[in-house]
Amino acid sequence: MDDLDFASRAVYYEPEASTQSISYPIYMSANYQYADDIYDQIVDGARKEVNIYSRCGNPSEYKLEEHVAQLAGATACLATASGMAAISHALLGLLKAGDHIVADLTTYSSTHEFFDHRIQDFGIEVTFVDASDIAAVETAITDRTRVLYVETIANPTMKIAPLRALADLAHARGIVVFCDNTFASPAVCRPHEHGVDVVLESATKFMGGHNDAVGGVITLRSDILPADWLEQVRWNTLTKLGGALSPFNAWLLLRGLQTLPLRVERQTQNALALAEWLEKQPQVRKVFYPGLPSHPQHELTQRQFDMPGAMLAFSLDTEDQAVRVLKGLKLGSFAASLGGVRTVTQVPGTMAFLDIPPAEREQMGITDGMIRVSVGIESARDIIRDFEQAMR
Repeated sequence: MDDLDFASRAVYYEPEASTQSISYPIYMSANYQYADDIYDQIVDGARKEVNIYSRCGNPSEYKLEEHVAQLAGATACLATASGMAAISHALLGLLKAGDHIVADLTTYSSTHEFFDHRIQDFGIEVTFVDASDIAAVETAITDRTRVLYVETIANPTMKIAPLRALADLAHARGIVVFCDNTFASPAVCRPHEHGVDVVLESATKFMGGHNDAVGGVITLRSDILPADWLEQVRWNTLTKLGGALSPFNAWLLLRGLQTLPLRVERQTQNALALAEWLEKQPQVRKVFYPGLPSHPQHELTQRQFDMPGAMLAFSLDTEDQAVRVLKGLKLGSFAASLGGVRTVTQVPGTMAFLDIPPAEREQMGITDGMIRVSVGIESARDIIRDFEQAMR
């Protein structure tokens, strides 16, 4: 598999051993009968990939983890019930009271609220900085800093994290780099190739790709963390906090991964066409898309990404104008989430980021008139015509 291109590796995985089924089975079982050797392993504490109870692991989940790991260029993967389960379980599986996180200011709203409130209830402190400013990140680091946390592409401003520079800075100080790759997916960027230790992703989005399954993944490739760290997270954190992925969702996500390269390539072509059209519209104040030469990190995008991806944002003057446009769309959906085959839009300031104080939203660069677009696989002409009629 290693000598195949990404698009081919997405399609192929080893068939199920006992039947050689091309489509991997759904193991809809909550528990498993103990054979003598399994019981002995459990007693000895050797529980890795032992079928005991599906909160601890499931054969459908294991196949998903195996497939994600090879696509992400990781040494290990752990699947979870959602993207937020991946984020919370990974951080709580590593950190303890007194530890410190340096996090990019512009992160997904639920992540930001988790950092602002819940994780601090555990005695873990967080400092927010602009992670594209290496000097600012360095200044924020203390002798208690254990994690540097960024997003490959910031939600929703489309700011790009300079992953290699951040990893070099962090690793020189023994700090673990976490990166949320949801806005990109492995089809766009594989952060492990740029030195990131732990990659998190809401598999609900591009990996699944059809808005029908919720899940998350954590992948590992690190010289700082032990090789079995994700197994420690599985047994010490996930099984105790309960963020287990259902076997059916594991199967849906595994199926979605097979078309990931095809979908994201088409979505990227459509996103670029829409972004170029939006830049020409007089009522549009600014377009945020890393595939445009006008994006301040366009050169970094070309170095770090295989393609600029399917996500973009643009700003109008007011929230009312933004909402009027989105309500006027006939093809695109005005809804939460992203990464599916349909074009989906939202006003981040009053939807995903509603609970973030206005002053913090302003610091992030999220204006009231900003529209976020997850571009789908429809005809680019039809997507543009839909926005054209809605913006009249």
